[in-house]
Amino acid sequence: MSSSTPAAAWDVASPFVQTARVGPEHLDQFGHANNVQYLRWLEQVAWAHSISLGLGFDAYERLNAGCVARRHELDYLAATFAGDELLLGTWIAECDARLTMWRAYQIIRVGDGRTVLRGRTHWVCVDLRTGRPKRMPPEFVAAYRPVAAV
Repeated sequence: MSSSTPAAAWDVASPFVQTARVGPEHLDQFGHANNVQYLRWLEQVAWAHSISLGLGFDAYERLNAGCVARRHELDYLAATFAGDELLLGTWIAECDARLTMWRAYQIIRVGDGRTVLRGRTHWVCVDLRTGRPKRMPPEFVAAYRPVAAV
């Protein structure tokens, strides 16, 4: 961000962050980014964060364990438009170190520093072969550690 761009006010001290730009293909008939596109961005940043923690799909296959979404909670706080640059932030908010975790998200518009979305996803660890819930392997417990809010 340039010195004239407002500083991002993250809900945690150091989220995992990627950038995205709203393109015309992301707009709905109202002329702003479609709510389904936000979910796509959240999935992308969640996977990138997981990979950065050493848990890409190759690790999931090796461990025969993966995380699947059980519930999404999304609060759309402001509209975004074509050309807007966004900061997509994510972190682990809660993890029971057994079966489930909550991943939190925050999207900030770079132009004015405004948070345009806050959300959470409830993830469940499953056996990749059976699709049934499975206790988290030690690698998940070590990597998916909760981050405290500021």
